[in-house]
Amino acid sequence: MTMEPVLTVVAGVIRDADGRILICQRSREDTHALKWEFPGGKVEKGENPAEALVRELREELGIEASVGRELHRFRYRYGQRPPFQLMFFDVTEYAGTPVNRVFERMEWEEPGRLPDYDFLDADVSFVRKLGRRE
Repeated sequence: MTMEPVLTVVAGVIRDADGRILICQRSREDTHALKWEFPGGKVEKGENPAEALVRELREELGIEASVGRELHRFRYRYGQRPPFQLMFFDVTEYAGTPVNRVFERMEWEEPGRLPDYDFLDADVSFVRKLGRRE
């Protein structure tokens, strides 16, 4: 039996000096339109997760990030679609100012307020953990 390769998706938990976290709202043209998420994306062939996150944050926000420790990892599946692995990383240092290049909106929010946003289903349990931990 051959195992189907699992897509890996990375997301950055970017904090400002006040401890607020950058969250992004998906474009109304995207799948899961207007849901909130953490910036990031798919790991491409030949990349490790940290490299993929650096590339995604450069593309989406125009920043050069230093990827910190892995915060959480799990598998998720939307309906009948193939499962994917989702990895969240701490990003406390970056060069540049985040600029919205692809999202409907971006917000810096207190960790405890994150559960008030309509996040992607895959992110909800992690969002609750972040809100309680801070």
